[in-house]
Order: sequence, then C-alpha cells, then structure tokens
Amino acid sequence: MLKRTAMGLALVITMAGCSAPAEQQQVNAQYSLPVVPQGQTATRVPPIERQLTAIHEFRQMTVSPTVIREALLDEHERWVGTPYVLGGESRRGIDCSALMQHVFGEAFAVDLPRTTDQQVLEGSRVARDQLKSGDLVFFRPPGLYNHVGVYVGDGYFLHASASQGVKLSRLDNVYWKRYYWQARRPMERTQLAQRVMSSRGEG
Repeated sequence: MLKRTAMGLALVITMAGCSAPAEQQQVNAQYSLPVVPQGQTATRVPPIERQLTAIHEFRQMTVSPTVIREALLDEHERWVGTPYVLGGESRRGIDCSALMQHVFGEAFAVDLPRTTDQQVLEGSRVARDQLKSGDLVFFRPPGLYNHVGVYVGDGYFLHASASQGVKLSRLDNVYWKRYYWQARRPMERTQLAQRVMSSRGEG
C-alpha cells in the first residue's frame, strides 16, 4: 500500500512538471521516484515524507504569486484613500515609505526600515522586466525625496501618491515611467507566501 501511494504521488509530481517552470521541475526531479523496468522491483524508494515535502514545495511555488497579490490587494483596500502626509504613519495621513513599512509588516510580517533611503538597500536588486508581486519599486521624481511603492502585478504598484493619497498606479504611466529608478526584492516570494499562509492558519 505504501509503495502504491508513493508511486501515485510521483505520478502527480511528474504530471505537474510537464508544464511547470524550470524551478518547479528541479524540485520534481529532486524528489521523483526511480523508473523501474516492468517485472523488476525497485531496491531504493525515497521515503514517503520526501514525496509529501516535494508536493508541499511545489504547491508553495504554484500559489506564491496569487497569495502575495491577494495580500497586497487586501492592504490596498485597507489603506486606499488615506491622504499623503510627509512623516505620517497612520490612516489620518501617511507617506510612501511608512506605507511600505505597514504593508510589509501587516501582510508578510516583514520589518522594513522606515525611510526610502534605507528600504532601497533591502534584499536584492531586480531588473524591471523581472518584476514580481511583492517587489519594492523606487522612483526619483523632482524634489528632495525619492518615492517607493510595491509591485502588485499586471503593471500596477501600490503606493502613497503625494497628490492622491494611497492608490494603485501603473508603472507605464508617463510620469512614473520617466522617474523610475530601480526595484528591490526584500524577500523571496515563496517565503512571503508562506508568511501570508501562516498568518491565515493555512501553512
């Protein structure tokens, strides 16, 4: 029965790997069962726990984008319309870096530094064409201060606009495209997703 269950799980992983990205296929290959010719008996079968671990990791990779995006959209609903106030840290008024600090703390239990100059040093730099949900995006508009938001997906980022308060804006907007600076990934997305799911009791 154990052998049949393990082979069934291996089939699930193999089928999922047909259309999976390279990183998922690597996980599948790491934990897949050996192919045994008909009529022969496998001498070494990985423990069932390794198969379950592989499925869990595969599931995390699959749900990460959706879970992160939903968490960010929840934060948008919580903060939308809050006016921009330089130095503000509450729903009465908030600035861009304080919003990122609140969003990452509430959605992902990640402690970001308070200022934009500190946040731009977090994690690793990401190319613009490699942006994923949960990446911080930075801008250098005219004036004394840099600006920061978080990429939600589909070309949108969440931020505290100086003119319109907390909102979603498009990266390809003429203004934001002109003053785009760089992006940072504070934490890998699988970790962000795990933190969201743990806070929901799903992890």
